Amino acid sequence: MKKLFLLIFAVLLVLGSALPLAAYRVTRAVLGHTAPLPAASSVPELPTSQPKDLPSADAETFPVEDQSAGKVVQLSRREYVLGAVAAEMPVSWPDEALKAQAVAAHTYALYCRDHAALQSGAWLTVDPARRQGCLTEPVLRSYWGTAYEQNYARLSALVDEVLNDLLFYDNAPACTSYFAISNGRTEASENVWGTALPYLIPVDSGTDLSADNYQYTAVFSAAQVQQAFSGLGITADLTAPESWFGPVEQTSSGYTKSLTVCGQTVSGTALRQALGLRSTCFTVQYQSGNFSFTTRGYGHGVGLSQWGAKAMAEQDADYADILAHYYPGTQLHRMGS
Repeated sequence: MKKLFLLIFAVLLVLGSALPLAAYRVTRAVLGHTAPLPAASSVPELPTSQPKDLPSADAETFPVEDQSAGKVVQLSRREYVLGAVAAEMPVSWPDEALKAQAVAAHTYALYCRDHAALQSGAWLTVDPARRQGCLTEPVLRSYWGTAYEQNYARLSALVDEVLNDLLFYDNAPACTSYFAISNGRTEASENVWGTALPYLIPVDSGTDLSADNYQYTAVFSAAQVQQAFSGLGITADLTAPESWFGPVEQTSSGYTKSLTVCGQTVSGTALRQALGLRSTCFTVQYQSGNFSFTTRGYGHGVGLSQWGAKAMAEQDADYADILAHYYPGTQLHRMGS
C-alpha cells in the first residue's frame, strides 16, 4: 500500500509541473479535501500588466488639492487609497465591497491624472476636513476615536490586498466613477457629463431600493427656488409659482434628463446642482408656497453604486464580480511589483 501511494504521489508531481490546475484538482480528490477552488475572478487569476506611463507600485505619489487647506498635498498611493475608501464607505461594510471601492478609487485617481484639468497640478480635489474625497490620518484619528487602531488595521489589510489592482479599458485606467445609491438602475455617463463611455452604461442595481434613505423629500420656499433659478439665468414670477414647472423628459434609467422651467428647457443635472438635490431622479409638488422635491437615490448615478456593492458582497460576490457588474467591458489587472 505504501508503495502504491508513493507511485501515485510521484505521478501527481509530474502532472503538477505540466498541468498545475489539473494536478491541483486531482491531488485534492486523492487526499479527500473538499474546499472550493478559487473563483475565476479571484486574485490569483488576474493578469499582470504594465501599461505605458503607469507609475510603479512603490514610487507613486498622488498630488491632491486640499480645498480646506488651500494647497496641493502629496499623498502616497497607499495613503490616498485608504483615505478614499474611509471617506466613501463605513469601515464596518463587507470586505469585498471595501475592496471594490479601493480599486475604483485608485483607478479613478489615475484616470484623473491622465485627464487632469486643474491648473494647480493636482489630479483631483479633496476636502479631508469636511470628510470629502479622502481622509488623512489626523482626520481618521478624530473620526474613529478610540476605534482608530482597530479600524485602521482592518481597512489597511483589505486595501493592501488590492493595492496593485486597477481597472483598464483600452490599456488605460478607466473612469471608474462611483456614488452612494441609484434609483434602482445606474445612469449612462452621457446623460450626466455629455460624454459616452462604453463601460459607464445603465446596469441593474435593484437592491438599492432597500438602502437607508433611498427616498428623501426636501422642501424649499418659493423664494428659495426663485433664487436658485436666478443662478441658472431664469426669471421666475413669484405671483404664479404653481406654473413654474412643466413637462419632464426622463432618461432610460428613470432620471430626469430635462424639464421645462418657466418656459425654458433645463437639464435635470443643472437643476439638481442649483437646488442641491440628492439625485436627478425626482418629482416636484407645490403646495401653500412651498415646493417639495422627492428624490430617489443619492448621487450622480454613474458607475459603481456603493450600496449596490454592499448588497452584492452580502450575497457572496467578490470584488472582481462587483467591479465587472458596474463597469462592464473593463479588465481587472494587477500591476507588476
